[in-house]
Amino acid sequence: MAGQTVCVTGASGFIASWLVKLLLERDYTVRGTIRSPGTSQKSKHLLQLPGASDHLKLVSADLLEQGSFDQAVEGCDGVFHTASPAFEKNVTDPQAQLIDPAVKGTLNVLASCVKARTKKVVLTSSMAAVAYTPKRKSTSVVDESWWSDSDYCQEAKAWYYVSKTLAERAAWDFVKEKNLDMVVINPSMVLGPVLQGSKNTSSEIILDFLNGTMKVYPSIAFGIVGVKDVAMAHILAYESEHATGRYICSGPVHPFADVVSLLKKLYPMYDISAKVADETVPLIPSHNLSSQKLRDLGLHLLPTEDVIHETVTNFKEWGLLD
Repeated sequence: MAGQTVCVTGASGFIASWLVKLLLERDYTVRGTIRSPGTSQKSKHLLQLPGASDHLKLVSADLLEQGSFDQAVEGCDGVFHTASPAFEKNVTDPQAQLIDPAVKGTLNVLASCVKARTKKVVLTSSMAAVAYTPKRKSTSVVDESWWSDSDYCQEAKAWYYVSKTLAERAAWDFVKEKNLDMVVINPSMVLGPVLQGSKNTSSEIILDFLNGTMKVYPSIAFGIVGVKDVAMAHILAYESEHATGRYICSGPVHPFADVVSLLKKLYPMYDISAKVADETVPLIPSHNLSSQKLRDLGLHLLPTEDVIHETVTNFKEWGLLD
C-alpha cells in the first residue's frame, strides 16, 4: 500500500504519533489532524520525523465541530481515527469532558469519511469498551464478542469506560447504516516510549511508582501492551483485506501488585514503597485476554518486561527520571 494517502486524527497523541512514524516508514503520505497545527508545540516532534517534510501534512480539525474533518479526509484512501479524550483522574463534567468528544467526535469523523467515500476506517477504541461488565469471572477469557456494560460503568463513575463504550457502539451503528468499511483496535493499558517528550496518562503510572509519588494502588488487574505494537496493529488491520470487526490488542493480564513486584525486581535502585489501598478488599476478578485475531494478522507482541523496560529507558532519555 506504499504511496497511499491516509489521515490520522489526533496525530500528536501517544499512539497516533507512533502510527504516523510507522506509516511514514512504510511510504504512506499522511495527513494528520490536530487542533492548531500552526502554533501547537505538540506537533513539533511529528514534523521532525523522517519523511515528514515530504509526506506529512498537518491540518486543523475539532472533534465537536461538524464538517471539521471534511478537508482532512478528502482524497484519503484510509482514515485512522485515534482522536478521543484520554483517561482523566479528576472528571468534573463527564458529559462535556469525555462523552461528547468521544461519541460526537467519532460520528463527525465517520460522517466526513462517508462524504469522502473513504475506502477503510480503523478506529482506536479500548479494552474499556470490552471487559468491564458484571459477568466477568476470574476464569473468563475475554474476546472481541464482549462488551462493557455502560450502565454498570456509569454506576461506578468510570466515565472514561462509559465514553469509550458509547463511542464504539455508536460507530458500529453508523458504519452499518452507511455501509462503511471499519475495523476497530481495542488496546489494554498502553505503555512504551513517547515521541512527544511529555508524560501520557498510562505511562505516568509507572513513573509515579518509581519516583515515589504513587503510595497506594487499587486491587485490580489489567492487560499491558507496548505502544509500538498498538500502532502496528492499526496498520496490519488496515492493510489486510481480510481484517474485520474488533481486535483486542493486549499482552497478559497482571494484578497491580505483580506490576509493583516486577518494578522492584527490575529497578531496585528506586524506593518503590506503594502498597495496596485496602488489603481487606479482595482482588477484583481477573481475566484472560485473547489477542489471537491480531496474531493471525501477523502481530508479535513485545513481552511485558520489555515494554516496561522501554518505558523506563524513555523516561530517563527525556529527563523525567534520574
